Amino acid sequence: MSAALRFDDAREAADLAAFLGRLIHYDRAAAVRLQAGGGALAVFGRPPSFEVLAIRTARLADDTVTLDVTVSAGELLESLDELSATTHVPQAVTGPPWAGVLPPRGGWQPVEGLPAAERMRGAVAAAVAEFRSRDEALPEELRTRAERERIGREIWSRTLGSTDLPLRAVHAAQSLGFLRPVRALASAGAPTAPEPVALFASGPWLRLRTPYGSVAVRTAGTGGLSVTPA
Repeated sequence: MSAALRFDDAREAADLAAFLGRLIHYDRAAAVRLQAGGGALAVFGRPPSFEVLAIRTARLADDTVTLDVTVSAGELLESLDELSATTHVPQAVTGPPWAGVLPPRGGWQPVEGLPAAERMRGAVAAAVAEFRSRDEALPEELRTRAERERIGREIWSRTLGSTDLPLRAVHAAQSLGFLRPVRALASAGAPTAPEPVALFASGPWLRLRTPYGSVAVRTAGTGGLSVTPA
């Protein structure tokens, strides 16, 4: 029988379900790596559209549970019961290459120079508008997938502020629900204080952390920018 997990409360289960749903939106066959210990569950996923690794954590009711397994994101979502705040861990699957390579657990140091959250959202909106404009301006003979991908790589590889964080990481954070507009929080009755978004580095790794999840990228390696769990 598969292992059962009980979350600290229903909100933890609901937030995890939302994250899994967003991953499946980008990849119906998505796999996630689960690591549990010390009363917390970390869920790692890699949405292919962004080439970043996304990390969502959830508090568990039992701090003695230990787990490290790669499973189907869809099967995990199907087994998750938000009302009872429980889930059953599906059978393990053969993980994709990224699931076998994790960055260091410690040694993360704050990085200065990251723009405010609202400015980062503005940068993403401007980049989306630029891509659409340049795509529409392409002559018919250049309207190919390769040319569109070249434009996309150029835009999303730009860095934020005085950091080495690529814009693609912020785009992923926003699309996965990690970088939420203040007005959206206000409409839900949440405080309107600025979000404590921060950037950290450990060796070649960068990690953008928000209250709702993180994205991690590796800025050094073969073939340019690559991405891996954190």
